[in-house]
Amino acid sequence: MERIALHTRLKPGKEEEYERVHAVIPPELDAALRDAGVHAWRIWRDGQDLFHVVEVEDYQAMRRTLREHPANVPWQQRMAELLEVPDSYAGDDHGLPLVWELP
Repeated sequence: MERIALHTRLKPGKEEEYERVHAVIPPELDAALRDAGVHAWRIWRDGQDLFHVVEVEDYQAMRRTLREHPANVPWQQRMAELLEVPDSYAGDDHGLPLVWELP
């Protein structure tokens, strides 16, 4: 199991809309995430900054699986309207590097 941290940033003025859209994600997206090996995905917001922690079997495989998934494509199009730099599902990123952890 991998734990991956991510950072994204909202376009100005899109904070409330982002939270409203995420209040309930589409059931088919939920199923696609779980089928791709996601066990948990948490998002925190500080102003326009979003911090994600993803617990997943294989992060890069999950990204590649979801890249063209019919439940994910419209979701990513919607997120592109809200995020400053839309996410890409190339599957070659590794998330944020871990700097320190209390063992």
